[in-house]
Amino acid sequence: MGVCVIGTGYVGLVTGTCLAHIGYHVICTDIDIHKVEQLNNGILTIFEPGLEKLIQENLSNHRLEFSCDMNQAVEKSTIIFIAVGTPPDMDGGADLSYVFRAAYDIARALNGYKVIVDKSTVPVGTAMKVKDIIEKNKKNDIPFSVVANPEFLKEGSAIDDVFNADRIVIGVDEDRSKQIMEDLYKPLNLPVFFTDIISAEIIKYASNAFLATKISFINEIANICERLGGDVTKVAQGMGMDRRISPYFLNAGLGYGGSCFPKDVNALLVSSQKIGYDFNILKAVVKVNNEQRERMVEKILNCIKGIENPCIGVLGLAFKPNTDDVREAPSLDIIKKLKERAKIKAYDPVAMIKAHEVIPDIEYCSNLYKACEGVDALIIVTEWDEFKNIDLDEVRRNVKSPFIIDGRNIFDPRILSDKGFTYISIGRN
Repeated sequence: MGVCVIGTGYVGLVTGTCLAHIGYHVICTDIDIHKVEQLNNGILTIFEPGLEKLIQENLSNHRLEFSCDMNQAVEKSTIIFIAVGTPPDMDGGADLSYVFRAAYDIARALNGYKVIVDKSTVPVGTAMKVKDIIEKNKKNDIPFSVVANPEFLKEGSAIDDVFNADRIVIGVDEDRSKQIMEDLYKPLNLPVFFTDIISAEIIKYASNAFLATKISFINEIANICERLGGDVTKVAQGMGMDRRISPYFLNAGLGYGGSCFPKDVNALLVSSQKIGYDFNILKAVVKVNNEQRERMVEKILNCIKGIENPCIGVLGLAFKPNTDDVREAPSLDIIKKLKERAKIKAYDPVAMIKAHEVIPDIEYCSNLYKACEGVDALIIVTEWDEFKNIDLDEVRRNVKSPFIIDGRNIFDPRILSDKGFTYISIGRN
């Protein structure tokens, strides 16, 4: 089976490369000529551990290619993945214009039976709209199927998420496409959960919304721990030992960010409102998440109160480790609120170029120790391993004032105290 992937963003690039790696011939298409040229030369356009090597290997084995000619890619393929962006629209829902444009282009290129796969994160009912667009715009009476196959990739571990997924969710409405999708994923030897199309679309949003809820919940518990003298890391450990709860996504900190959780939670809220349902829990999840960043800013401002011309060091700009993605990153909100009150010095192992595009008017440092020099307060925003292994004695010599505000709880408070720091973390006394 030939496979076409429309869109070479995060989802499309990882999906297409991994399918090529298990033996399929995959053509990934994009309208960006420069991007396609880079990818055909094995130059990665996003940061994802292990992906560049995998792309180069499959390019050399002629299983993977990148093209701007979508018509040819569709004609050569049996399965077409739509993996284009679905950014937030004006009301917070999902902008489906790229999905619908892809559906139209597929319709005009149909030359035989195809399975069109919604891989992008889309609201309920999108697969049916895609089917309607193709039906109305195809040139001949050619059969096709539309299925929903939501992605569950985590930035920083996406390749492992493909090859060792908990499950593959596929929504189908007839046997022919079900069999083709089953055959497609058979080499991965993973659990495949078939359901109806609408349920598959809901599963993606429901999964991300539930994980976001766990994050906001543990942050609320952290705020209680701060007031009562508890330790949220111990509370989370005790909770996570319950198999019904699990320890995952119970790390108190600065809240969720990135390209998925904020967008998907808001999209589910908007979709609920459109059908007349008031999703109160999700409203609270968003409110708690926003307030968590405000609390961090308050802690920082308390540390620099009374200091003339203060300087703040920020360690970490990406929304999570092992990615250069700064979309909805807590760091950006925090820096924007602080930079009118203090000079900002920042460092991140991979995300500084993208952060500079959003916030150009701060000092970006070449290494983490440069970001510590002469600062009145040091903030840890992203839990990179590089920061966990920092030389605290060197930091203490470099900083002007001994305040460390740890938004990810990566240090032992007793060790920081012994090193002479005033250490402030999340949910720990």
